[in-house]
Amino acid sequence: MAVSPGAAHASLADAVPDVFWTDRPALRPPARAPLTGHGHRADLVVVGGGFTGLWAAVQAKEDDPSCDVVLLERGRLGVAASGRNGGFVSPSLTHGLGQGVACWPDEVPTLERLGAENFAALAATVERYGIDCDLHVPGELTLALDERQVETVREAHALHRAHGVPTELLTAQEARARVDSPRYLAGMHDPTVGLVDPARLVWGLAEAAERLGVRLHEDTAVTRLDEDGDGVRVGTEWGSVHGRRVVLGTGAFRGVLKRLALYTLPVYDHVLMTEPLSPAQLSSVGWEGREGVTDAGNQFHYYRRTLDDRVLFGGYDANYHFPGRIDPRLEQSGSHDLLARHFLGIFPQLEGVRFTHRWAGVIDTTSRFTPVFGTAMGGRLAYAVGYTGLGVASTRFGARVALDLVHGRDTEVTRLGMVRRKPLPFPPEPVRGLGVRLTRASLAAEDRTGRRNFWLRAMDAVGIGFDS
Repeated sequence: MAVSPGAAHASLADAVPDVFWTDRPALRPPARAPLTGHGHRADLVVVGGGFTGLWAAVQAKEDDPSCDVVLLERGRLGVAASGRNGGFVSPSLTHGLGQGVACWPDEVPTLERLGAENFAALAATVERYGIDCDLHVPGELTLALDERQVETVREAHALHRAHGVPTELLTAQEARARVDSPRYLAGMHDPTVGLVDPARLVWGLAEAAERLGVRLHEDTAVTRLDEDGDGVRVGTEWGSVHGRRVVLGTGAFRGVLKRLALYTLPVYDHVLMTEPLSPAQLSSVGWEGREGVTDAGNQFHYYRRTLDDRVLFGGYDANYHFPGRIDPRLEQSGSHDLLARHFLGIFPQLEGVRFTHRWAGVIDTTSRFTPVFGTAMGGRLAYAVGYTGLGVASTRFGARVALDLVHGRDTEVTRLGMVRRKPLPFPPEPVRGLGVRLTRASLAAEDRTGRRNFWLRAMDAVGIGFDS
């Protein structure tokens, strides 16, 4: 259904260029002091205060309450990817079951079990520490917006059922009974996926970490890492700390470990949030189950109904800025206008709704869509980055892997092929940027025609992808 640019523009007229989740001053905790001075020491220094870093800090203290842990965050907690995402909590560790089967077919049963255990442990941690983050598990709907996507949905349903995931295949009528849109032709419901308020999860984990004894420092950018005796000297803007071990969880921000630039690609993802829907608008849409929703294209949207009856709507575009540029000025773009048009096309009954917030975040994608793990500095440092947009739950697992690696533990997770074998590195610029542009065009063409061209088939053969 065609939507006029004027209607989309009007819906965005009052949208503030800020992240809804963190634009709530009454909920946001006061800033923690930066690290200043030299001579600080710790058993473990965690670099990065997103989900990976916070999960690493919490689990390190739970493993050994006597472990002295310092966490350093370059800005404010929650301002980067961990506080900007849609809040989908997937048990998958492999960016979806299909990707796991494609990359590690022999390990899929183990990876699925570990993913379910990780999800359960996340929920238990939220309950144990009383973290008020609206965690609930309504499941996820994958919906077909055209005839080509109908077959994609059916294949996904068959794959999930074959691996024991109790998905439900939905007809167009059944899909629309859950969430009403004239675009829906079929659907699949996966009951294992949850939703959360991501910023409140960040803030809650930080509070839990402090109660366990972790020292948190915000506005503390790490500027260098140097081997120093039996550990690593972590230099910052205004001081330093000596850590016997270091865990790095910096996401798309590559920081001072240059090798990560080979494996991660910073991609901008854009998001909108509506005003709270009126009772009449809610009645026109249904959505009583509050499921998370995505569609089955290469360029896909993700959306959800929040507990205060707003609709978050994001995805589709995946913008890479040569040569891997990350800049706040890139967060506001025409992608928001495109999203507004798509939203009104999917929900024409919501014409006249206004968006209150428009923002973007940087995804740390890898060539196989799953994290890259490793060690550096003689094993004194471990890293876990590259969650490719599905890190709300899998970052907890990534932190577990990094802790085991940095302590030299031989565990079930460190023996996984996903951990031991790195994804193929991205080529250097300008080949990298050209490849991204060609891949995006090819994925869009496949969505239009249903045909996977030579370029995409060649990338499939060598195990490289690019997520929308």
